[in-house]
Amino acid sequence: MSVQSAAADVDVDLRQLFASLARNWLRIVLVTLVVTGLAFALAWLATPYYKATAKLEIGTRESEYTRPPGTNDDEKPILDEQGVATQVQIISSPDILKQVATKLNLDKLPEFDETLKMSALGRMLVLVGLKSDPFDIPPEERVLNAMHDKLNVYAVEKTRAIAIEFASKDPKLAAEIANGIANAYIASKGDAKLESNAAATDFLAPEIADLQKRVKDAEAKVAAFRAQSDLLMGGNNAVLPTQQLAELSSELSRVRASRAAAEASAESVRRALQNGGSLDSVPEVLSSELIQRLRERQVELRANIADLSTTLLDNHPRIRALKSQLADLDGQIRNEAQKIIRGLSAQAQTAKAREDQLVADVNTLKAASARAGEQQVQLDVLQRDANVQRQQLESYMASYNAVVSRKDRRYSPVAASLIASAQVPSQPYFPKIGPITGAAAAASLLLMAIGTLLGELFSGRAMRPAAGARFTDIEQVAMPAARVEPTVAEKHDGGRAFGPYEQGAAGYSIAEAELPTPPESGPTEDRATAVEASEPSESMPEPRPSRLGEIDVEKAAEKLIASGAARAIFVSPEGDEAAASAVLVAREVSDAGLRVLLLDLTASGAASRPMLDSGLFPGITNLLASEAQFSDVIHPDLYSDAHVIPVGTADPVRAMRAADRLPIIMQSLTTAYDLVVVECGAADAHGISRLVGEGTEVFLSMLEADDQVTQAAVKLIENGYPDVTLVTPVGHEPPGTPVPGKRSAA
Repeated sequence: MSVQSAAADVDVDLRQLFASLARNWLRIVLVTLVVTGLAFALAWLATPYYKATAKLEIGTRESEYTRPPGTNDDEKPILDEQGVATQVQIISSPDILKQVATKLNLDKLPEFDETLKMSALGRMLVLVGLKSDPFDIPPEERVLNAMHDKLNVYAVEKTRAIAIEFASKDPKLAAEIANGIANAYIASKGDAKLESNAAATDFLAPEIADLQKRVKDAEAKVAAFRAQSDLLMGGNNAVLPTQQLAELSSELSRVRASRAAAEASAESVRRALQNGGSLDSVPEVLSSELIQRLRERQVELRANIADLSTTLLDNHPRIRALKSQLADLDGQIRNEAQKIIRGLSAQAQTAKAREDQLVADVNTLKAASARAGEQQVQLDVLQRDANVQRQQLESYMASYNAVVSRKDRRYSPVAASLIASAQVPSQPYFPKIGPITGAAAAASLLLMAIGTLLGELFSGRAMRPAAGARFTDIEQVAMPAARVEPTVAEKHDGGRAFGPYEQGAAGYSIAEAELPTPPESGPTEDRATAVEASEPSESMPEPRPSRLGEIDVEKAAEKLIASGAARAIFVSPEGDEAAASAVLVAREVSDAGLRVLLLDLTASGAASRPMLDSGLFPGITNLLASEAQFSDVIHPDLYSDAHVIPVGTADPVRAMRAADRLPIIMQSLTTAYDLVVVECGAADAHGISRLVGEGTEVFLSMLEADDQVTQAAVKLIENGYPDVTLVTPVGHEPPGTPVPGKRSAA
């Protein structure tokens, strides 16, 4: 369709939403008071429990005066988070709890052994199998289970402190058990240290005797090998051949570098002389004093030649003499360069001879160094073994002396101390009557408020169209009243399938909410006027037949199924009997397997009454007046699988004050159903504008092709519905060709 609904989006009416809290305040308050009273009674009658807390510090407690020599607190590992967690598990271990239970005779108290004083309710639960029989559990295990349920041991966050909490009905007993667990843990740590010291002495004594013998043998082997190998040590703790080899290698590298430099310099000077190039770029030539003086004389002669050339010709005797001197200077410079080459060559030959001598000496020292290296490796192995044996012996002897002294004096510093003993609590920690009652009141009040708001949202009463929807003010719109005597109407319907109400109601539609109310006429006068307007006058001439192109019910159903339309709007300008088209099309589409709902917006209920055989069902007017919800107004068709929403039984005037909710209702229905068929009665284009949306098909129901139908079709086309389709009930023959501008699916 070219026309789409502007109210496709939905907003929440916050005023209507929160007004539901005021409407239901009595129910909310009553439920809150009942829940609060129950919570107060349960908290008042509950047995009070007292909790006592003792705290331990986990850390080294060794004195600097009793610490073994060579050790300090910084060398000992600090307990990390995992270490503290391990101590927590040790404190709550069964061994510690058994010691405390035995010392305080907890197995004689009914609080820790329910078999001593079992209630009748507990025995009944055991008999019916809802609770395990405590007599099947050993007495010691029953006590430990009870202690575990009341005990809470945890590490204090970001510290190495551990808190021991114990809850009991007796406050004094709670403090005694918490302190008893802390003291039993400290005592167990001390006993463990004494046992560790005794085990250490038993292990170290034979180990020390064995190590002393092994150290003596290892040192004897080192002395014997050093005497027979004749290894002389030089500087840097290296053998003498190795040190000499290193020095000769350094000298050989220096001589090779000197020879290479001399050869390179001689070659560069020789290349410059052979190519006739300039010798100024050669460093050895530039460093010669004689060549530098000759170069200065060349510069001086060139300057004189340049000065005389300004006044004399080139063949002048003085200029020729100067040029001859300049040529002699060039020869002298080249001779000096040849001497430099010979000197560099001699230097390179000397370096070569020295290099050959050094290479021979290095080769000799290599063999000697290799032999000394092998002997040194063997000596190092023996020396290393002797050192390891001696270090281990010294370590064992120091540890043995420290352990023996602690064992003899029974000194065992424990890495834990009681930093806060448990005090007898004066106030129970459970139950807290005030907080429990307040929390119950707040929670019940909040839940009731949320439930009320959700119910208002789901009912649709708190929803309104989004801003920009095209709706006019309907506060002063007249709603033609439907007949309120459905039983009498059923008796006088004369067996007609469509038209069970008085003829005076025909032609009106709930969709035409924008029609103004006549100032001096009531509903009775409106119906009379409608009757006069709908009945043909005898004095009027016969209407001229129009040639329209319409389709039958089967073709209309096929059209809707093929196009996948979500809404089908039916307009019946001829009155209630033409509403049969909407009913028959809805049933045809439903028989095809789609979920179909028919919404009856006619004032007389002409479309819904044949489907329900009664007009007493709640319907669209009840939904608009907030007297019912969707589940109350949707009814099944008695003769097909379709559903129907009838006109309803609410006051039409009151219902039409909420007509702006019709787009919201249509949006909800199109979401739940494959197709929503709306029978609008004799509505015009403006009346159906609030019902159209995406996927909407508009149909014009007709019984006879007269001017009334033609004018209604033309008005719909002129007002934005060019794709209007004419449909006629089964049994009416298509009367001719379509009118230009209209569409027919036949």
